[in-house]
Amino acid sequence: MQIDLGDEGGRADGLPRFQRAQFQGRRLKSMALVLGVLAGMGLVLAFFIGLFAPHSLWSALLVSQCAALLVLVAGLQSAWWVTQWRTRVLSPVADSPTAVPEPVENPGWYERLLEGISTRCGRLLGYIGAPTLWLIGWAALVLLILEQAWNLELPPATLGVSASVGAIFSLLLAFGLLVFERQLGQQSILEWPEAPPLAQLTRLAIIVLVLCALCLLFATQTSLWPVRMAVLVGVLPGVVAIELLLRALLSLFSPRRDSLEPTLLARSVIADLLRWPPRPLQALQRELYSRFGIDLRQAWALRYMRRAFFPVLVLVSLVGWLLTGVHEVPMQGRGIYERFGEPVKVFGPGLHIGLPWPLGRVLNVEYGVVHELATSVGNERTLVQAEPAEGPAPEVANRLWDASHVNDKSQVIASRRADQQSFQIVNMDVRFIYRIGLDDAAALAATYHSTDVPALIRSTASRILVHEFASRTLDGLLGADRISLADEIGRAVQADLQALDSGVEILATVVEAIHPPAGAANAYHAVQAAQISAQALIARERGAAAEQTQQAQLQAAMAYDQAQAKAHEINAAAQTGDLRFEAERKAYVSAGHAFVLEQYFTQLIQGLGNARLLILDHRLGGSSNAPTIDLRTFTLPADPASPRNLVQPGAAH
Repeated sequence: MQIDLGDEGGRADGLPRFQRAQFQGRRLKSMALVLGVLAGMGLVLAFFIGLFAPHSLWSALLVSQCAALLVLVAGLQSAWWVTQWRTRVLSPVADSPTAVPEPVENPGWYERLLEGISTRCGRLLGYIGAPTLWLIGWAALVLLILEQAWNLELPPATLGVSASVGAIFSLLLAFGLLVFERQLGQQSILEWPEAPPLAQLTRLAIIVLVLCALCLLFATQTSLWPVRMAVLVGVLPGVVAIELLLRALLSLFSPRRDSLEPTLLARSVIADLLRWPPRPLQALQRELYSRFGIDLRQAWALRYMRRAFFPVLVLVSLVGWLLTGVHEVPMQGRGIYERFGEPVKVFGPGLHIGLPWPLGRVLNVEYGVVHELATSVGNERTLVQAEPAEGPAPEVANRLWDASHVNDKSQVIASRRADQQSFQIVNMDVRFIYRIGLDDAAALAATYHSTDVPALIRSTASRILVHEFASRTLDGLLGADRISLADEIGRAVQADLQALDSGVEILATVVEAIHPPAGAANAYHAVQAAQISAQALIARERGAAAEQTQQAQLQAAMAYDQAQAKAHEINAAAQTGDLRFEAERKAYVSAGHAFVLEQYFTQLIQGLGNARLLILDHRLGGSSNAPTIDLRTFTLPADPASPRNLVQPGAAH
């Protein structure tokens, strides 16, 4: 019952919860500080682990544990606010006179802004209340860290010795909280009304710590459930945090009075359900009766439902068990019906009725589904990702010899070098297209005669390939033998599978590739490169020799042509001189002195063609009166002995 100090009879001096409020407050404060420090250290550790190992199990475990501890810290702080109010009621502090600041004359805009903000914040805090704001902050923090660490795709892993150390620490912390929960459970409601809700939140933290310890103890490389549980266990503190957030938001619509005793905000109906034996309906009825005054125990409908619950449950379970005898076989499958463990019939696609489980069951078998199987074990573990049509080619499409392929299998083949016999190693990709036989006998044989059909085909094919390639050479595999190789391998494998009564039908055998190992391919490429380099060097030297030969032939041809031309020129000049001499001789014979005079004048013209001459006739003026020439108008030549100064006989001086 809440105490209202504003009433006349509102006396709190004699109530036990007010007398022990100071002790309870110190206890709650110390417990909240310890758990808050542990939760903070766990969050920091989870943050650093998430940076270096984002897919580690430790991050999910630490976040789930810290979320449960923070929910408990929120409850402890909410109860501490209640004890603080009770302590102030029993020992009120006298109002001390506070220093009133002197008014500032003509305050500026900055002072007015600060005064307005402080006034509004004080009013808002007084209206909402610090407990409500703190509870909203804790709930939001829990939801935020859980949302950041939520990842259901974590891979399983073995944690080693650290898992045992973490499990021991979680169990020790859970044991300490269990002691605290038992102490809260022994408290009287009159002395501490907030003890039962706090015990429920403590029980929630204990459950989370124990589940996380189990996840650490059973975490292995092949177990998937510890990883999933480590993430899903965070749902419990997350749901409780949502409930606390809703309670804090709804409390904003409730009127606040400083004279009325506050109630604990951090109450959780979900945490109250975590008890044994679980009684959810009873808890719901008690909550409705305490909150709204509704007593569902007086409703005849609920009493009828409680009486008819078990008969209806039994009837529904019986009908569900009988419906397990109805079996649906898909279109691409068949079903082998077993009655009391003995195969009776092979069902085709459709609905079939038989005895319910475990009296009768149906084993699914494929019907006409075609599979492709490679002889290499890595084929089943290779994940092929979709590549864009316009992007680069995927790695699986690399068929170069110097690349390793998971589908290749090494085989030893015969080899002959000169007169010596040896062997070689080649890698090949051989694939088998198979399916389960279409008749009922093949379906029964594939189901009961073999536990792993792909492993049976692979082992049989490996044995056949060893025998087939032991007597073949590399030239034969790359030549004519490759055409009939696939057919022979397919027939041999099919014969062995039929002898084993496996029910498998080999549809086709495909030899994808035959090439040397990736390590030998690099050496082979180096040999090829050296051979190509040698051939290129030989061709280059041959070209240089041919070029020099052609240059020599060209120079010899030019010298020979020049000699021939010069000989023809000399011969033509000699013939020309001979013809000229013969012509002049004949002319002299015919003309005599006239030809000689003509030749004389011709030579004289050629010799004096560019000379300045003055020719005087000896007949001018007679012998006694010779002409007078004024030589002053003539410029004498530089050389007096020059032929230009010569005067014909008979010329005047």
